[in-house]
Amino acid sequence: MAERGDVRVRYFAAAAEAAGREEESMAPVATVGALKALLLERYGEPMARVLKSGSFLVDGVVSRDDSRSIGLSVDVLPPFAGG
Repeated sequence: MAERGDVRVRYFAAAAEAAGREEESMAPVATVGALKALLLERYGEPMARVLKSGSFLVDGVVSRDDSRSIGLSVDVLPPFAGG
């Protein structure tokens, strides 16, 4: 169960496969870049392949900007066909 202030991270398609789960709660991280570093540390090369051209949905806004602040939820999205 999520602690107050935790970030809800949801994984889709190849990102879920790389993480071995569809969702998790984690201690707050400040930015997309910090989250990427944490995910790479936790899930290694499989997640690196996803993050290379994937994106993040941060509080309803799609972003690839490492400096973007993270709020209460973030979705890790794999690359999609055609973009």
